[in-house]
Amino acid sequence: MSPRLLAMALAPLLGLFIMALGNGFMSSLTTLQLGTAGESATMIGIVSSAYFIGLTLGALFNDRLILRIGHIRAYGSFAALIAATSLMQGLFYDTTWWMAMRLINGWAAVGVFLVIESWLLMAGDAKIRGRLLALYMIAFYGAGVLAQAALGEITGLGASAPYMVAGMLAALSVLPIVILPQVSPVLDQVEPLKPRQLLGVAPTGLVGCFGSGVAIAAVYTLLPLYLQRIGLAVGEVGTMMAWVILGAMLLQYPVGRWSDRKDRQDVLITLAALCTVLSLVIGLLPANSVLLPAMLFLLGGCVFAVYPVSVSSAADRAPADALVPMIQGLLLINSLGSAMAPLAISPVMTSYGEVGLFWAFAVINLAMVSFFLWRRGKRPAPEHPAPFAASTTFSPSGAELRVTEELRHAVQEHPSMAETQAPAPAAEHA
Repeated sequence: MSPRLLAMALAPLLGLFIMALGNGFMSSLTTLQLGTAGESATMIGIVSSAYFIGLTLGALFNDRLILRIGHIRAYGSFAALIAATSLMQGLFYDTTWWMAMRLINGWAAVGVFLVIESWLLMAGDAKIRGRLLALYMIAFYGAGVLAQAALGEITGLGASAPYMVAGMLAALSVLPIVILPQVSPVLDQVEPLKPRQLLGVAPTGLVGCFGSGVAIAAVYTLLPLYLQRIGLAVGEVGTMMAWVILGAMLLQYPVGRWSDRKDRQDVLITLAALCTVLSLVIGLLPANSVLLPAMLFLLGGCVFAVYPVSVSSAADRAPADALVPMIQGLLLINSLGSAMAPLAISPVMTSYGEVGLFWAFAVINLAMVSFFLWRRGKRPAPEHPAPFAASTTFSPSGAELRVTEELRHAVQEHPSMAETQAPAPAAEHA
């Protein structure tokens, strides 16, 4: 990477890393504190879903605020809100108060992502977006692993310490943005494809992204509750969550290379089937099983890989000029699934106990397997699929990081692209 590119990308990546170090354990911490207070799984799901509702709302509206006040001021505002909501959540315990704080936190967090990702887009053209995307993932997932692994140590400093640490790191993340050299990026307004259009162009991608959103949100918000209720201490819960995120980070690339060589629909069927099997195995394991970390590592790898493979599957069939709005639309579908997940799955845990989380995982993934198998018989595999790009979920603007020059070139040469220039709900493309 050239010194100029590094200088331009360093500020947003360092800001993201510092922010994710603090905000990365807040979902787990919130769940654990609610569980310690004796709240039902349903109430925990309601509070937890507020964060993802905030993410969804912010993804729809924050770009307008950034366009109005500028990137640096917007980042400072969003980071201040994250710091304030983290600190205010630690002031006193009340489920309604916590729900409001998590909602605002999610709304501000996606605003931070918007600023950081648009900065990375400005840092280089489509030729280097693959490298920027890799650096983004390392910063985001690496901070997540460290944050979860340190949760036990941080909570050992006192009941209010985690909230203070999260607030402090959110405030410190502003420094790279305002101190390091940069040029103010340009942000385009978001106009994602509507769900009806996505269903016509990429039904497999739509269902995969929605199901992935449900599963990932449940991992972040309800898996810590399961681990707590089977008798693990806070530090042990953090370690187990770190294994999950490490699996998400390390397994995406080999899964992606595999999906470039095989039909992505078959890869999605395999991933969803593995998630089903792993969910059932974990649900049947004894609480003290030595296999639990390995099973969670594999589950994290499979669950988090469904989203990028689904997006790549959709990209195989999209026209070049529709790539960005299509990926943005799929991201919003993913966010909608995330917002619904705690609300839908937590009552299952209330009715069937903590292991109900994995029964719900199994049902969700089995439903995806069934849908993917049905779609598999509806259309042939594309002859020249677009190259896979490993990724986490983005803000709608940052979804453009996936649209590399290689991806555009592959899409433009695809022989079936003309069929999707005017997407219709009845189209038979996957």
